[in-house]
Amino acid sequence: MTTAEIIRLLALCAHIIFGFVAAVVISLRRKPATAIAWILTIVFIPILGAVAFFLVGFGRLPKARRDKQRAVSTRMLERSGVSDHVAGPGVPDWLDTAVVLNQRLGALPMVTGSSTILIEDYQGSLDAMIADIDAAQEFVHVEFYILVRDQTTRPLFDALARAVERGVAVRVLSDFVSGLMFPRRKETIRALREMGAQWHPMLPLRPWRGQWQRPDLRNHRKLVVVDGRVGYTGSQNLIDETYLKPKNVKRGLHWLELMVRLEGPIVGELDAVFVTDWYSETEELLSLETHASGASEDAPSGSGSAELVRSVDAQVIPSGPSFENDNNLKLFIMLIHNARKRISITSPYFVPDESTMMALVTAASRGLDVELFVSEIADQLLVAHAQRSYYAELLDAGVAIWLYRAPTVLHSKHFTIDDDIAVIGSSNMDIRSFSLNMEVSVLVSSREFTDRMRIVEDHYRAQSFRLDADEWARRPLGGKVLDGLGRLTSALQ
Repeated sequence: MTTAEIIRLLALCAHIIFGFVAAVVISLRRKPATAIAWILTIVFIPILGAVAFFLVGFGRLPKARRDKQRAVSTRMLERSGVSDHVAGPGVPDWLDTAVVLNQRLGALPMVTGSSTILIEDYQGSLDAMIADIDAAQEFVHVEFYILVRDQTTRPLFDALARAVERGVAVRVLSDFVSGLMFPRRKETIRALREMGAQWHPMLPLRPWRGQWQRPDLRNHRKLVVVDGRVGYTGSQNLIDETYLKPKNVKRGLHWLELMVRLEGPIVGELDAVFVTDWYSETEELLSLETHASGASEDAPSGSGSAELVRSVDAQVIPSGPSFENDNNLKLFIMLIHNARKRISITSPYFVPDESTMMALVTAASRGLDVELFVSEIADQLLVAHAQRSYYAELLDAGVAIWLYRAPTVLHSKHFTIDDDIAVIGSSNMDIRSFSLNMEVSVLVSSREFTDRMRIVEDHYRAQSFRLDADEWARRPLGGKVLDGLGRLTSALQ
């Protein structure tokens, strides 16, 4: 045997051993489809595959961060105990078990007596936040995935500055990586520091400071809390509706969002999410006491035609890689499986896992009215192709797919179940939001609130066109190929 043959044999043996070790390591606590995708990647492209795996193959935050989440969750559970919520008249009995599930996963109970206002208008939501910040007396907590001081958001930053001048504690969190992806980062940080606000980046990537985790694990939450009295959450980031990208402006794209303004006991639960994230980033554990003040009589200025809905039961569900379970995924699957009449989902990025896809197809197959609202136009090409790969199966099952007409990008994230269950928050219906992003969702049990959500869905339907199954089947082969390749990449997550 020649030297070259010996080298080739040793390389083959090393490749086999490496592949076996990779299979053992990767298969631990991963979904089979994800594990197989990673194993094949490493076997066929060993070096690049291994590098990619060690960069983005671990879907949980470092142990120190998970320990902080666990400590806060334990404290909140000790404070409130496991919920004894009882479904009200007309509310399905199974909701009680969903509430228990959510609390065991996310540590927050369902609370009664809160009030809500849905705000569809982009500028209207900013105006409402500004009005509430100007009324702040104790603290303002601001947490957004994207936070940029631009022409649109400058009035809100000015309101924060006025609050600081009055002696109000202003604390701000924004995602580290998103800050690198959008313009005016230095200007934004400088404005916060000059006004005297306390600002910290979320999930920073600074290995020289010991701050490192999988780079695409991001904090995608969007929330504002004022004095523990008023809160906001939903899909909207603090940035201009074009997201300040020249290509968006050139194409005339603008983002359509949905936010919810909250008052009452639920605000304290929303603030607990901020407190946990603040603790993770600063080592400072703020008060976890709730401020259960009642709702005001009038809607805030800037809320436009929004209508106040009183006396709702609501529960905040935090989720993400700081938890050991996919909290939002478990909630969504349970709601879909328990639906009896109707399911309406709005998600700009729809890349479901197998369990979500099976739940939706099964729901449609058992005769439920199932519909999905997505955008006609996409701002992320690879995600768009992955998303489109699921349309044929959904259409075959009888799911109605509505494409919101360009140039508007439908960025809202919410869904409704039957007549009295709704969910709104920052979570998309995709694998990233299920496992990789830190998200916040609000489960609402209220027929009146669900009716308001149905009005929003009616607005979407009026501005959308329904995807035709036959026409979709005849789309070009090249598009089908790209859709399939996009779908494969989602399995690596």
